[in-house]
Amino acid sequence: MHVSTDTPGLGRLAHAPADHPPVARPRIGILVANLGTPDGYGYWQMRRYLNEFLSDRRVIDYPAWKWQPLLQLIILSKRPFTSGANYKSIWNHEKSESPLMTITKAQTDKLRGAARDRYGTDVMVEFCMRYGNPSTESVVRRMVAEGCERILFLPLYPQYAGATSATANDQFFRALMKEKRQPAARVAPEYFDHPLYINALAQSVERVYSKLDHRPDVLVASYHGMPKRYLMEGDPYHCQCQKTSRLLRERLGWEQGSIETTFQSVFGREEWLRPYTVEHVAELAKAGKKRVAVISPAFAADCIETLEEIKGEIREAFEHAGGERFTYVPCLNDDDAHIAALMAVIETNLAGWVG
Repeated sequence: MHVSTDTPGLGRLAHAPADHPPVARPRIGILVANLGTPDGYGYWQMRRYLNEFLSDRRVIDYPAWKWQPLLQLIILSKRPFTSGANYKSIWNHEKSESPLMTITKAQTDKLRGAARDRYGTDVMVEFCMRYGNPSTESVVRRMVAEGCERILFLPLYPQYAGATSATANDQFFRALMKEKRQPAARVAPEYFDHPLYINALAQSVERVYSKLDHRPDVLVASYHGMPKRYLMEGDPYHCQCQKTSRLLRERLGWEQGSIETTFQSVFGREEWLRPYTVEHVAELAKAGKKRVAVISPAFAADCIETLEEIKGEIREAFEHAGGERFTYVPCLNDDDAHIAALMAVIETNLAGWVG
């Protein structure tokens, strides 16, 4: 297909009639997706965000007739206040956005630069959020309008879970359903055991430990939790988390027992994957492990669950139980080793589309 280039980015098909609509130059798109963030920490902004998140059947799979009245009448009348206060405590006031948004933008900028160096200008890199803005649908629409005839979708979840990876994929394909001219699509799989991802985690631990005047007694790898029932129903998340921890320990060259896997962010009365981080760090302190470090391998970017929950609630539980030294190992964020790992995943999944 030949497109004239009188107008940057848009042109007219050769031999097309004069009234033919402009056609964008063919491109390949890379769309990275993260969980999402409220637009602000006020009541109504928080309520809109929480309503979208907690109404997702991948996240809460209870029957709607049972769950929605509880959500709309009770949870969403109270939780926006407490969640809003938590977001306010970590908010990037200078840029008027959450840290997750700030970091995701930085990640995307670095990936865009790396992709430009590797593939040139015919590959574009954008990001979207599963909940909140920029929505998956709006970004897909823009990428198609700008000529993306093929899109690689990369959920920023190292370990696969129905409540994270799958719902992001669902939303991506729902967006494609609304396109008159659908692009070819690929979805990058989880990368929990990718050597460069494991190496990036290890380097982050080594970097933090090198600055301490003590060595933590144990490193707690805290992953976002999920109901235990999901594991019984075939979700691989728990197993992939365990393998990530093992591979991290092996890469660091540490002995067995030096890294312990736990799960955080328990919600509701149902039993979730154990051990619970907030309880386990207290047990460690009571057992004489007075110095602990916590890392969050499931999060590609620091967010409310790390900056407020781990550095707040979980730290307080540890110290209240007698713990003395609490160290948080930040998420990989836009660290160069992390960007290199993500680019390796992208390159593998673009095979056959680009040279």
